[in-house]
Amino acid sequence: MRSKVSESAASALSGIPDGATIMIGGFGRAGQPVELIDALIEHGATDLTIVNNNAGNGETGLAALLAARRVRKIVCSFPRQSDSQVFDGLYRAGLIELELVPQGNLAERIRAAGAGIGAFYTPTGYGTLLAEGKETREIDGRQYVLEYPIRADVALVSALHADPWGNLVYRKTARNFGPIMAAAATTTIAQVDSVVELGALDPEAIVTPGIYVDHVVEVGERPWLRDGVFIGEAAS
Repeated sequence: MRSKVSESAASALSGIPDGATIMIGGFGRAGQPVELIDALIEHGATDLTIVNNNAGNGETGLAALLAARRVRKIVCSFPRQSDSQVFDGLYRAGLIELELVPQGNLAERIRAAGAGIGAFYTPTGYGTLLAEGKETREIDGRQYVLEYPIRADVALVSALHADPWGNLVYRKTARNFGPIMAAAATTTIAQVDSVVELGALDPEAIVTPGIYVDHVVEVGERPWLRDGVFIGEAAS
């Protein structure tokens, strides 16, 4: 099997076209692939649909991608918090579309895509605006809403270590959406703190098998992270 390690983030992202749907891992800043997002901004692809848990924090990472006006639509569960001013400004100005998805539904819709599930029923959202226009069904006396998988052209994820074949291990909560997004996208690009020799990873610790990963980008230790966990604003 060939090595999946790319010489740079730019080369790994070079095939992303305008109009692509891109999943970006992370729960807030934890596990957000900041270096890949920066490379995506440099790459220049526009009219993007972004799938993420939230809609950016502060001015860096996903927020910087939004500020560069590269995103047409965002699909997320938590678009507003105290430091989501970039998204808030764009949304109020009518410059970005939002599809709001409850967090459990978001995770399950992504997981369903990777698992090959055609659709599923969930009680979450029934009787609210989020269920308008969707099929509903009563099951054992409870009302459910039919939801469909979310698939993507590309997933950008962050992991702690990879081997040359693309097997990934994560650091605690930085894992979050990475594994299910890697399985739900046609192409997965993973940034990692380090690439280790083949056989160095404990098989029991591998969460994302290399079959789901197409490109690995080694970014090294980042000064604003400690063991893969965000610790401050040093990224800026």
